[in-house]
Amino acid sequence: MSYDRIIKNGTVILEHDAIKTDVAIKDGVIAAIGRDLGTANEYIDAAGLIVSPGMVDGHVHITDPGGPRSEWEGYETATKAAAKGGVTTCVEMPLNQVPATIDRETLHIKYEAGKGKLTVDVASLGGLVPHNIDRLHELAEEGVVGYKCFVSTCGNPDPESGDFCNVNNYELYEGMTELARLGKILLMHAENAEICDGLGKKAVAEGRLTAKDYIASRPVFTEVEAVRRALYLAKETGCKLHLCHLSSPEAIEEVTKARNSGQDVTCESCGHYFAIDDNQFEEIGTKAKCSPPIRDKDNQDRMWAKLLNGEIDFITSDHSPCTPDLKEGGIFDAWGGISSLQNSVDIMFDEAVQKRGMALTQFAKLMATNPADLFGLEQKGRIAVGKDADIVMIKPDSSYVLTADDLEYRNKFSAYEGRTIGAQVAKTLLRGQVVYDIEAGVINPFQGEFVTV
Repeated sequence: MSYDRIIKNGTVILEHDAIKTDVAIKDGVIAAIGRDLGTANEYIDAAGLIVSPGMVDGHVHITDPGGPRSEWEGYETATKAAAKGGVTTCVEMPLNQVPATIDRETLHIKYEAGKGKLTVDVASLGGLVPHNIDRLHELAEEGVVGYKCFVSTCGNPDPESGDFCNVNNYELYEGMTELARLGKILLMHAENAEICDGLGKKAVAEGRLTAKDYIASRPVFTEVEAVRRALYLAKETGCKLHLCHLSSPEAIEEVTKARNSGQDVTCESCGHYFAIDDNQFEEIGTKAKCSPPIRDKDNQDRMWAKLLNGEIDFITSDHSPCTPDLKEGGIFDAWGGISSLQNSVDIMFDEAVQKRGMALTQFAKLMATNPADLFGLEQKGRIAVGKDADIVMIKPDSSYVLTADDLEYRNKFSAYEGRTIGAQVAKTLLRGQVVYDIEAGVINPFQGEFVTV
């Protein structure tokens, strides 16, 4: 049989094993796996490379069409950065763009803004805000893969602003009840709003303005309390729950206990909680500010134990970019978000596989398989016959220093600038088409599609 492409001689990460074999691609899907597969129009030599399913990044902020934030990050730049970073599907958050994605109309505005600009695939989340509970069904009817809400303070509560905003306990309960009826999953940013806001104001008033003071204003217990509250309400309403970007092992322990009791709950964490500690945060400055915050080395070591033990379902970037001016000034005033979409695969491969011995099969599950399964992306997340040929080839033991010039973002800065990373993305394929090559850069752009369920 003849194929469009055959990837030869690589170490291929399959569902339950990683073996040296070949992968044949035809019409954008994986058609065969094995040796002596036949002929192809093109052969890709992957000798010395790890052939992994492309990352399904379950937490990405893209601000097209943007409104007042139109200069933060666009579909074109974000999805090119994704391709360069080995990400083949982005699950896009319903904020920080204006208007926020909270109903049929605003979802269609996003789709229109992305037409002809996607280099990788994008799946969309809808938002749960105080004033759209009666319209949540519209988003389900349009095929969103889930919904996002905040119980920490965010955005502008005025519905006329078009911005996102957090929900109170009653709105959360009502929203969960409706999403349970719709059979949809709710993703949550879980920090106690009142306590974090109060501690932050107190720190500023007292002149405690360092990075570690910022961390202290969002202590672990504020995350744990919000997680417990969310778990309880989700159990009461029957809502499927996913906890976003957990930063503490104590919070993950709450998820593990709930899961072991039979509750339908999952959680994610982010590469920066494993790659940066509080001392490095102080050195990097506002580029590494996020919430929940980067924490200390002991917390990080215990997070690694949870990850390696399988208690964290997947890793995301929580790519949350802004313009450079919003990272200027003091730590409490700066925008809280890290630009990281381009450097999840290489950093986590280096830190997890090369430095800590994580099995390649676990790496692929954390980066691709588990998020694809959670969001119902049936064609994504695996190297298996019949699946989309979304593939990243990783060059191990290949150190480089990340510079601003390497970044594809609209605003070229990152908390990882100057970092030595011990692996590189060598090639990225989307449905069998090469969209990034380490020598040629981003190629064949705008092959991406919006994916619905």
